[in-house]
Amino acid sequence: MPKTLPLIDATAPICCAPVSAAPMSDDAALELAVRLKALADPARIKLLSVLLTDSAGEICTCDLATSVGLAESTVSHHLGQLKKAGMVVATRRGMNVYYSARAESLEALRVVLNPNCCA
Repeated sequence: MPKTLPLIDATAPICCAPVSAAPMSDDAALELAVRLKALADPARIKLLSVLLTDSAGEICTCDLATSVGLAESTVSHHLGQLKKAGMVVATRRGMNVYYSARAESLEALRVVLNPNCCA
């Protein structure tokens, strides 16, 4: 069984320096691990890809389920995990929930993981 990471506020921007800048503190490593764990699922990567490439900027859960070929309840679960990690935001409109990707969160991950950032 995979180890469960402790809950942290992952909706805030990543605050740590790139991994190549210096050895990371325990807190910074945990913060990064929580976000990477949220991305460590093919369905979540696929959902983010759909959200990031959609011209409307936000998509209803029902339309996302159709586009990735999963049940709406499964898509809602995955989107919930991405939301906890600060990767997506949700807006409720009546009975529907619309999601959009937080591109700035993904950009922050790219910067933290980029080994050439501080060269």
